[in-house]
Amino acid sequence: MPEFPKHTGGGWYELSNGDKLQGKDNALEAEAALNTTSKDEKSKGFTAEERAAMKERAKELKAEERANKDRAAGERDVLAKIAEMPEADRAMAERLHAIITASASGLSPKTWYGMPAYAKDGKVVCFFQSADKFKSRYATFGFNDTANLDDGAMWPTSFALKELTAADAAKIGALVKKAVG
Repeated sequence: MPEFPKHTGGGWYELSNGDKLQGKDNALEAEAALNTTSKDEKSKGFTAEERAAMKERAKELKAEERANKDRAAGERDVLAKIAEMPEADRAMAERLHAIITASASGLSPKTWYGMPAYAKDGKVVCFFQSADKFKSRYATFGFNDTANLDDGAMWPTSFALKELTAADAAKIGALVKKAVG
């Protein structure tokens, strides 16, 4: 293996990353910086949160398989996720679950990246993301691209929720009906 920086003639030196610099001192300094950077940037593996997220997603994929075969299993998984939420998010998620199942009985409840979601033909149409999940100041109710909500060249796909009023519930019910229609 060649030692870097490698002299290439005429006062030029090639660094280990392929760059060329003129002057031995410049090249030595730049190569030292490259070596320090690469050592500092080496992966230390996955964080505990990343490992937990991967395990959660693997469990979710197995549950998704069950839910595709058995709607009741998907609903149990969604209700279990809702039950784990803090009170404010849980109350909203329970109301949304009731609104969605009443507005579009053809949607199948399932979990999706740890969130309650509702799918048609195995593809998520809409989902609820609790404020607590990402330490956000509001919860989110959103639609994926499979939702039939197109309205010209631009339309909303998610909504911030601090609370769920009767008017909001009616609007969400109408949007869910349109999304699956």
